[in-house]
Amino acid sequence: MACFNKLGASLRQSISASSATSAQSSMLNAIRCMSSKLFIGGLSYGTDDRSLKDAFTSFGEVTEAKVITDRETGRSRGFGFVNFSSDESASSALSAMDGQELNGRNIRVSYAQERAPRGAGGFGGNYGDRGSNDQF
Repeated sequence: MACFNKLGASLRQSISASSATSAQSSMLNAIRCMSSKLFIGGLSYGTDDRSLKDAFTSFGEVTEAKVITDRETGRSRGFGFVNFSSDESASSALSAMDGQELNGRNIRVSYAQERAPRGAGGFGGNYGDRGSNDQF
């Protein structure tokens, strides 16, 4: 009987956790829609942090502008991010700059999305660990 009580408690806990996760997910989606961080794609390889910031300052206070570079070569990867101090500034920059030319290239501007957490490297958690059911 105690086993069934534990099972019921576990099920109730997982159901309440999944509804909390659902509520948290919808809240994050609402926040994501009104974000002050923009993704800028299609950048010229000649675009650096300073020129990216300069291109967006007319829409509001830019708190950070970063062109993403390759770790090994240091060369631009052709995209970057611009953070604004307000959601309204980001929204107006997105509307005005998406599809416009910057340093000879038409850029794509969209709201940045959070990156999913990275895994454990592809080997799984118990790589090389013998389970208790293995027989010798």
